[in-house]
Amino acid sequence: MHFDITKKNDIRDKSFRVAQLYDQFDLMEDSFEEHFEGDIDLEQEWQIGAIVGKSGTGKSTIANDLFGDYVFTPKYKAKCVIDDFPKMDSAELFSVLSSVGFSSPPSWLKPYLVLSNGEKMRVDLARAICESKDIIVFDEYTSVVDREVAQIGSYALQRAIRKTNKKFIAVTCHLDVIDWLEPDWVFNTDEMAFHYTRGCLQRPEIKLEVYEARGFWEMFRRYHYLNHGINVAARCFVAFRNDKPVAHMGMLKIPAGKAKYAYMGHRGVTLPDYQGIGIFQKLQNLACAYLSLTDRDHDYILALTSNKAMAKAMMKNPLWKLTRAGHAAVRPENTRGGQKNWARMRKYSSHNRNTYSFRYAGNDGHKPPGNQD
Repeated sequence: MHFDITKKNDIRDKSFRVAQLYDQFDLMEDSFEEHFEGDIDLEQEWQIGAIVGKSGTGKSTIANDLFGDYVFTPKYKAKCVIDDFPKMDSAELFSVLSSVGFSSPPSWLKPYLVLSNGEKMRVDLARAICESKDIIVFDEYTSVVDREVAQIGSYALQRAIRKTNKKFIAVTCHLDVIDWLEPDWVFNTDEMAFHYTRGCLQRPEIKLEVYEARGFWEMFRRYHYLNHGINVAARCFVAFRNDKPVAHMGMLKIPAGKAKYAYMGHRGVTLPDYQGIGIFQKLQNLACAYLSLTDRDHDYILALTSNKAMAKAMMKNPLWKLTRAGHAAVRPENTRGGQKNWARMRKYSSHNRNTYSFRYAGNDGHKPPGNQD
């Protein structure tokens, strides 16, 4: 795709302010011209591209000239941001939102204007994926978000895009997201050069430190879909990145019949800026492995979720075995405490919600042999 673009601005009728500008800076020309010329070779296989360069080097001009019909310019008017999306199956919409790292149901009910910049970026990306166009051109990509958020979001985006048949082009002056986005080609407007990079770029390693620690739940509770307290008996594991808490996993010990005990996952959350890249599943697997090795007074570990995206990921993970899917309805007459407790269970527990139950198979359901530290 060859482009040869000339932008010309003629100053004809000078206003008072413009005349002052000419006098103060001794400007002589009445016409200003910019010229951009180059080639973008899209004949090879690709799915993600990037147009990068310093401000004023023609990135937006080139993108609009070559892909003007595909530049994404969304509008948001609804009171709940999910109502701004095109008509589609709800399960599919929730899956797309989760795939780009916007997987906090309480935030889905907010209007777009009150979301953080990081959440807005994720919503824009999800909205673009849901549109009918085959190519998505995203101008000013990650320009208004924190750079760490931009990098994590770029990695979540490229994972989501590569699961579809759409093509995505990021237009940005920030080179720090390129390795995380892993584009198949890059066009640099600083030198007007095209580079085919498919398979040549690799995202930096994401390093986490995990501690068993209580007292962090208040930082995470607003992002949990149930959004209430944590059991005082829960053992809590927190993942840190660059000394910042990013994910929380609680494990609650429960009776399992015949004097046996089991651990159940309890209040697992990843902060919105770090969703969509698999941190929570890594934390959950590590916590389960740790408990399997260190606590001999339990027989197995269970996990329960109503998040379809998380359930699909766990189904693909050999460390987990699906044991039940669907509703676990409980009738009042079968509930200890009768009608009152039944109403409370309906409100605060997983009963009567569509859920998925898993059993940890990392140690084949058996306690590890020997005395291991």
